[in-house]
Amino acid sequence: MTLSIREQRENLERTMLSPSACLASQSRGRQWEEPECSIRTCFARDRDRILHSKSFRRLKHKTQVLLLPEGDHYRTRLTHTLEVSQIARTIARALRLNEDLTEAIALGHDLGHTPFGHIGERILDKLARSHALEGFHHATQSLRVVDVLERDGKGLNLTWEVRMGIVQHSKGQVSVKSGYNLDKPSTLEAWVVRISDSLAYVNHDTDDALRAGFININELTDDEKKLIEIPTSDRIEAMVLDVVKNSTENEIRLSDEMLSQIEELRHFLHERVYKPCNAQEEVKKVQHIITELFMYRLEENEGNAREAVDYISGMTDRFAIDFFQKHFVPEPFVQN
Repeated sequence: MTLSIREQRENLERTMLSPSACLASQSRGRQWEEPECSIRTCFARDRDRILHSKSFRRLKHKTQVLLLPEGDHYRTRLTHTLEVSQIARTIARALRLNEDLTEAIALGHDLGHTPFGHIGERILDKLARSHALEGFHHATQSLRVVDVLERDGKGLNLTWEVRMGIVQHSKGQVSVKSGYNLDKPSTLEAWVVRISDSLAYVNHDTDDALRAGFININELTDDEKKLIEIPTSDRIEAMVLDVVKNSTENEIRLSDEMLSQIEELRHFLHERVYKPCNAQEEVKKVQHIITELFMYRLEENEGNAREAVDYISGMTDRFAIDFFQKHFVPEPFVQN
């Protein structure tokens, strides 16, 4: 009997990948059964479903750190996702893990993010809690997107491994009541994405902050200069090599020295970039927009807070602003 291309690929995984890798042929399956693809493995199929989803396309107009960046070279939530995917795939390949699974998790990890970045997330979290919901976190919302909201409420019917990797990518503020094990991801591939997410943002946020003028080299101490003057590509390469060198068959990890450097860089960004961004007058405007949109959706849908959260979290920055202007800003009278 002739094997399908998918079955041949699954056989290759058994011989080529690490014993610690998650094999497509051993997936725990989907939420509901469906026929297998004759060409793609289940994880490759999940990757493609995420890539072709509306939620993925909307990431290009969602804030990463800088609100509504007008320059062509600033990161958005989409470019962040692609950089996470690139780093994660490199690490997975070096460790002989399942690259398709890794890429699917990476591409889907931020699908549930709000407009206006983490500022929008914090505001929506408070609104959700004030209306009897457990709160809002983009990781659990990303899982809700692929399980429920995509394809007009049908969901993408992804594999268990991809779904768990998405919700476990951030220890963050996901409710302990969720039942998801956030301390140790379900697969090494999910663990790779979690680390890659951190490596991506500390590097590209530094790059964007320098470009935007949030960081003035002349105002830094000698130690701070040493921390950020390393070219981004060199710093990413050093971090990736460190992960590959120090990971084991049971754990994806950084060396203590590299982890200390990353924490130092993260603290620097918090003080020099994230705090100034959050202190801007624009934050008050974002709060006003999201709050008004939330209350508007509540009134439209007879107090359904869950629907309001889903609708607003799916908005892009510019759609949220356009929606607000349409419903809350009067149009000038024009005489014919």
